[in-house]
Amino acid sequence: MTTAAADPRSADPCSVELGEAVRSRGIAIAPLFPRAMPRARYVTLAEALPLGLRVEEVDAAGSVPELRVVNRTALRVLLHDGEELIGAKQNRILDVSVLVEAGATLTIPVSCVERGRWSRRSAAISPAPHASHPELRRRKAQRMSADRTRRGAAQGEVWAAVREKSERLGVRSPTGAQSDLYAARRAEIAGLAARFPLRPGQCGMVLALAGRAVCLDLVSRPEAFARLHRRILSGYGMDAIEHLDGPDATDADIAAFVRRAASGSWRRGPAVGLGEDLRLAGGELLGSGLALDGEVLQLSAYAGAGTL
Repeated sequence: MTTAAADPRSADPCSVELGEAVRSRGIAIAPLFPRAMPRARYVTLAEALPLGLRVEEVDAAGSVPELRVVNRTALRVLLHDGEELIGAKQNRILDVSVLVEAGATLTIPVSCVERGRWSRRSAAISPAPHASHPELRRRKAQRMSADRTRRGAAQGEVWAAVREKSERLGVRSPTGAQSDLYAARRAEIAGLAARFPLRPGQCGMVLALAGRAVCLDLVSRPEAFARLHRRILSGYGMDAIEHLDGPDATDADIAAFVRRAASGSWRRGPAVGLGEDLRLAGGELLGSGLALDGEVLQLSAYAGAGTL
């Protein structure tokens, strides 16, 4: 089927193709495919790091809600909302998606996902093998929709989401680290992820749990999504392990979720770095994203509170 993702300049959407969902143990994941060639060129964080990009503390003292990106490459770099960054004085996740210009130095907003550590482990930061799970990202997006310009606006909500997930899954971490939560469930998550392989040309996917669609993630360039796929999928697995063997979502429900995300009232605002920040709040869905010159580069949408 054909559906849409929002164009930030008008009500006219750019279209994507929704593929056939794969189902296993009550989890359904449907791929998304682009219907037009992407225009903007960029690479992902994992690609850029070996080429000279660095992510580090803003200064010797550090700042919990901020990190500095130094892009010494000749390429634009997309940092994806919810990616976890390991090292420095504590582990953080990206609060928003950011497009970093070639050669630029930029301060980016982050949230801590390791509440019990503030001591340097490394000068630079590296990406974790997972992104944050959709439940946490939804709660972060909801909090930031009311105060998207303030650094650290969602910090309390992020800490609560990590703590509550750890308590429900019986995982203890000496520093309250989200990465310890993933390490404790690595084998289970990997086993689930193996059932949902990347499709050629895929640029996004929709997750359904407990009989309904709950999350959509979209990246404009299929090669960039391929780099992010396993990390995002690991986050899906973290939520899925609490809802195994539940009812299956129907194809109609998944398609309706994508249509609602496409037709929602996405608000524009200044982005960190290049492009425009996108926000969807109100009604049945929450969402965030990034657009450049009328092209949506990244989009995430979540079913409202009480979904999971």
